[in-house]
Amino acid sequence: MSHPAGPASGHSRRDFLRETVQASAVGLAFPTIIPGSALGLSGAVAPSNRVAVGIIGTGNQGFNDIRSFLEDERVRIVAVCDVNRESPGYWEGKIGGRDPAKRLVERHYAAERRDGTYRGCEAYVDYREILGRPDIDAVEVCTPDHWHAIPVIAACKAGKDIYCQKPLSLTIAEGRAMSYAVSKSGVVFQTGSQQRSDWRFRRACELVRNGRIGALKRVRVGMPGGRTDYAKVGDRKKPEPVPEGFEYDLWLGPAPEAPYAPARCHVNFRWIYDYSGGNVTDWGGHHPDCAQWGMGTELTGPVLIRHAKAAFAPDPLWNTATDYSFEAVYEDGLTMLVSNKEKMGVTFEGTEGKIYVNRGELKAEPMSLLGSKIGGDGVHLYRSDNHFRNFIDCVLSRGPTAAPVEVAHRSITICHLGNIAMRLGRDTLRWDPRTERILGDDEAAKMLSRPYRDPWSLPVV
Repeated sequence: MSHPAGPASGHSRRDFLRETVQASAVGLAFPTIIPGSALGLSGAVAPSNRVAVGIIGTGNQGFNDIRSFLEDERVRIVAVCDVNRESPGYWEGKIGGRDPAKRLVERHYAAERRDGTYRGCEAYVDYREILGRPDIDAVEVCTPDHWHAIPVIAACKAGKDIYCQKPLSLTIAEGRAMSYAVSKSGVVFQTGSQQRSDWRFRRACELVRNGRIGALKRVRVGMPGGRTDYAKVGDRKKPEPVPEGFEYDLWLGPAPEAPYAPARCHVNFRWIYDYSGGNVTDWGGHHPDCAQWGMGTELTGPVLIRHAKAAFAPDPLWNTATDYSFEAVYEDGLTMLVSNKEKMGVTFEGTEGKIYVNRGELKAEPMSLLGSKIGGDGVHLYRSDNHFRNFIDCVLSRGPTAAPVEVAHRSITICHLGNIAMRLGRDTLRWDPRTERILGDDEAAKMLSRPYRDPWSLPVV
């Protein structure tokens, strides 16, 4: 497929913007948003000077993220990609796919033009066509979990900056390879763990890190259970003909061969272990991630998974845990309890109080803790108030993002280990966070990775 002619090299444009941002950000602790006036424009960033973005995966979250990127005047979405042309079967039965995503983008940009038309967004089936375009600076990978590692590593090799939705990986081995690829290539990487750009979570974690609840003893992490039929196709689990316009074999990719069924794909993929880890990993990129932020264990992990218990409701297709509970124990004895029976959110318990945080909620015992001042010599965590703008800030400044790949890898590792223990019926697993090895259990150790279906393989980094 031929590519439309674009402006000068994406890297040249990005370098120009970066130099402008860096010149205007001298003495600032965080990257700034580049104003149009700095570019000699009247209140806007010229289309030829915007960061060119390609979206890989235009289903549920992909559509939401497209809207978020469209709000940033420094961004120009020039390509979208999905193996599905257009169909229902997404959130609440809504329509998704590459064609409606293309229409969404072009309608938005058409509104900026005097003639009300725009045709500058290309739609692709294969992510490799996006990665092959030299005019694209950054990509978002918003595919099902089993399709994160391959395009992320390929994007690193292509020199594209990356926004990748959570959970980072399908397996611990994939996460390690992804983190290494990002480090080796030097690309900017943001994980879609957007709670790190929520002031409530940042404030809760800062208070804990500064000892406002005394010595931290225990963290309780509550996440959803069950298997919600988000797409309203849960009654269609038997094999059906593949719909026209859906490249189902490419959707399966490295996952095992399996017959098509509407309840297998799109939003409900997360209830099938071949493609995801159920709610354990679907929410594992959120609450356990923020728990680690408050614990100060972002670049390490537990040494023990214990008391792992799960229920798997019988089902002809969906096989992830419906109820679950496990504890992650750290070298210093600190314990994180993860369960769908706990209160939704994160509760930090210390010797002198506790702090609870969830989306839209921040509470403490005593409540006076929330007004505590943190001085200049205290721990001040990374501040971001908009996850998508933070990514673009860092594309321009080349600074670290709010949710780096290594931090995301360490967080989701906890949940992968929990799933391994629960699926094998292990009460306990021993883990070495330095070597990232399961100790004394060969069967469990084999589950750190999964075989890929031919002809797919994890790219060598």
